[in-house]
Amino acid sequence: MADTNKQFDEVTAQCREIFIDKMQDYGPSWRIFRLHGITDQLYIKACNIRQRQETGVSLVGDEIESNLRAIVNYGVMAIIQDRKGYADAIDMSSTEAAVLYDEVLQESKELMMRKNHDYGEAWREMSKEGIVDMILAKIIRIKTILNHGGTTIASEGVEGNYFDIINYAIFDLIHYRN
Repeated sequence: MADTNKQFDEVTAQCREIFIDKMQDYGPSWRIFRLHGITDQLYIKACNIRQRQETGVSLVGDEIESNLRAIVNYGVMAIIQDRKGYADAIDMSSTEAAVLYDEVLQESKELMMRKNHDYGEAWREMSKEGIVDMILAKIIRIKTILNHGGTTIASEGVEGNYFDIINYAIFDLIHYRN
């Protein structure tokens, strides 16, 4: 698991760099997203990856890895939005957003390490396609939960699904690096 720990840090460092660079361009404008909107962004990115896996072609030049990094970042933003609620205008500094980003990624890493212990890093045997299918399934689950007003009867809520999406995207990024 030491390799996973290191690989997690390497791929999330790239995601964080993109997050910070985009905040320099736009500020934390993502704060206006409601959970439905940010979940739709996750869906678009995952569908783009699946389409690329199926056809091998991207007419607009989107790379699978860049979409996976976007999924990590949108997943982190979704958790922040779930916890803080959306805003009608930018209501935090880029510095505060970066601190929240780091906190969520740290939680994601801790969850991943616990699950890796219990599941024996089974994700390493999963296909890239299977991982994207899991991401899409989690997104559809979130959309269903949101359409039910955010309540569940026997399932984890949206936050657990967002964490799983983040970690699956990180696993796929590790696969692409290898």
